[in-house]
Amino acid sequence: MEFERSNGSLQARPEGRIDSQNAMDFQEQLLEGIDDQDRAVIVDLEKVSYMSSAGLRSMLLVAKTLRRRKVSFALCSMCPPIREVFKISGFDKVIRIHDSPAAAMQALGD
Repeated sequence: MEFERSNGSLQARPEGRIDSQNAMDFQEQLLEGIDDQDRAVIVDLEKVSYMSSAGLRSMLLVAKTLRRRKVSFALCSMCPPIREVFKISGFDKVIRIHDSPAAAMQALGD
């Protein structure tokens, strides 16, 4: 996973699949990449081709952890099948989803 910091925001870019085989590793790697100075975290899912229920659970746990830390959290650049899973599961009501990193940065900056 790649990380990039800009103006108090962290952008994480995972690749491939997030499923039962690697969801815990993904979650740990993401949380370990977040510094105390980060006020917002955006996960860019452009290069994620598949997300299982284990991946959804990891995203929810990260969101809850960041909420307790008062850090804004958003996802962006989902492929249509992953976005549909978030919508069907209702997770799009819990985690902010944006079309692009720029849209997410703008929304979290408000």
